Amino acid sequence: MANCGAGTAYAVDIIVIQRVFYKQNFGFLANLLLILTTQLVGYGMAGILRRYLVYPAAMIWPSNLATVALFNTLHRHEELAPGQWTRQKFFAVCVIGSFVYYWIPAYIFPAITTLTLLCYIQPSNVVLSQLTGSQGLGIGVISLDWNTITAFLGSPLITPWWAQVNIMIGFILFAWVMVPIAYYLDIWNAKTYPILTSKLFTTDGYYYDTMSILTPTKTLDETMYNAYGPLRIATFFAIGYGVGFAGLTAILTHTFLYHRKQIWAQWKEARGASQDIHYKLMQAYKEVPEWWYLALFSITVTLSIVICEVWDYGLPWWCVLLAVGISALFSLPIGLIQAVTNQQPGLNILTEFIIGYILPGRPIANVTFKTYGYISMSHAMSFLGDLKLGQYMKIPPRIMFMTQLIGTFVAGFINLITANWLLSTRPNICTPEGGHFTCLSANVFYSASVIWGVIAPERMFGSTSIYHPLMYFFIAGMVIPIPFYLVSRRFPGTILDQIHIPILLTATGMMPPARPFQYANWLVIGFCFQFCVKRYRNSWYQRFNYVLSAALDSGVAVSALMIFFTLQVHEIDFPAWWGTNMNHCPLDKANFYGQVPSNKPKPVAVVPAIQNNN
Repeated sequence: MANCGAGTAYAVDIIVIQRVFYKQNFGFLANLLLILTTQLVGYGMAGILRRYLVYPAAMIWPSNLATVALFNTLHRHEELAPGQWTRQKFFAVCVIGSFVYYWIPAYIFPAITTLTLLCYIQPSNVVLSQLTGSQGLGIGVISLDWNTITAFLGSPLITPWWAQVNIMIGFILFAWVMVPIAYYLDIWNAKTYPILTSKLFTTDGYYYDTMSILTPTKTLDETMYNAYGPLRIATFFAIGYGVGFAGLTAILTHTFLYHRKQIWAQWKEARGASQDIHYKLMQAYKEVPEWWYLALFSITVTLSIVICEVWDYGLPWWCVLLAVGISALFSLPIGLIQAVTNQQPGLNILTEFIIGYILPGRPIANVTFKTYGYISMSHAMSFLGDLKLGQYMKIPPRIMFMTQLIGTFVAGFINLITANWLLSTRPNICTPEGGHFTCLSANVFYSASVIWGVIAPERMFGSTSIYHPLMYFFIAGMVIPIPFYLVSRRFPGTILDQIHIPILLTATGMMPPARPFQYANWLVIGFCFQFCVKRYRNSWYQRFNYVLSAALDSGVAVSALMIFFTLQVHEIDFPAWWGTNMNHCPLDKANFYGQVPSNKPKPVAVVPAIQNNN
């Protein structure tokens, strides 16, 4: 139940950008139904995919291993020699330590979340700030905050080392090779804009005032757009889209090359016997009939169509079906990747690309289609992962099904109530002046709604656009896995067997809002535990690694809740000192946020943003 509500519902971002940026509010009922349907549609698909992604022994779902270790720690008695620590004791000590320590980076000494050591050499140097600042490319930045490091990629103590190597290669090639080359060669006039930001700009470096090119119904006004000019984005943002294009097609090619035989064998076996001992033991319980899943799928899809038709989301019924169809098509190949690597390639770029061509100029329709197309798949994966957890822990499938539904309903209500409370009570929410509430994900979500919805892919990436070369990344992603597959078959047992092109290409899909230093620190910790400790202290790794991961997460979660509800929500800040200043690299913050214009720009006269090449 907790897993269902641990993360914020993706549809909340639709509600946030509607109210904050587009000045719309469809009301509590529409928002609640949107959240619940986008969360539940994927559950129906998950039921059909159980035989491929849950029952086989090869489908490990590494994210469950820490949870399983935690449950075993809490409930299994250990017979140990005198002086040896039990896992219960180790977990308790680590939870307390994590709880106490998190007060330091979260409240007392937040500067240690991003120690920009190299930037201190010459803080006023623009290039040094761009390369070594925490809001830039993050080279040499050290973070001593577990929550910051794991915010987007999860625990590095769980993801297998071979998968982390692929993530590392993809991250270095993208963030520390491709982006600096493109930026300092001034490709696409890159130096006119910050090196890393999700903000939107005009061709001459001013902030893009989206509202001035929209009609009262929040669709594109072509006359005003022609007067205002085309949209420009940061080089980091643009290349990130290109790599995302390549990752999508690489998933399909990789799945066909590496998994076609496995999928076909499992298809033929269907409900036949499985070699997984956990699956065999689960036969003691009644399985959930497939018609339960089909009924849930049919009801939620029908309700989704009703929502989009009754309220003005701008999405016709057939578009809802198309979004769900895309999600269903990709669920199996993406599930195969996540069940083995603990990494989930996203469909957000593909879905917004498709609807951007079908319904250009409609930002809310674009993000709604994206949510139904992307999150349906994502929640199918979440549901399947929990079904595997239930299989590991021998929980009756029908109990799992019901608790998943209950948890999702409860989480949906809490998500919406919390969002409405914050939007109604926090001044300047989702802006740089919003204090703790700058809404990094919602800002990226809003920028994407403008790029793919308002401007639309034909204008943004069409043949007349400067970003058109990014379209060739689709072809590149389709082709790149082929030579690696052929060579690995010709020379088995080499390092090439560990190269996983979809993971390599989609590794950086969370940037922005994730920042490069988070990836770098995540990889360092992963190397320490998944390579060094596992190889040289394997007995300790087997007993305590996953327990440590669960303990760090648990301590941070409880500490964060206490800090928020006792202090931050009441705006009780720690007394200002050097350690509470997060801007020790002066140009650092400007690289990400830029400067909010003091007056609302107009198509004929706009206010300039901070220029990195001043």
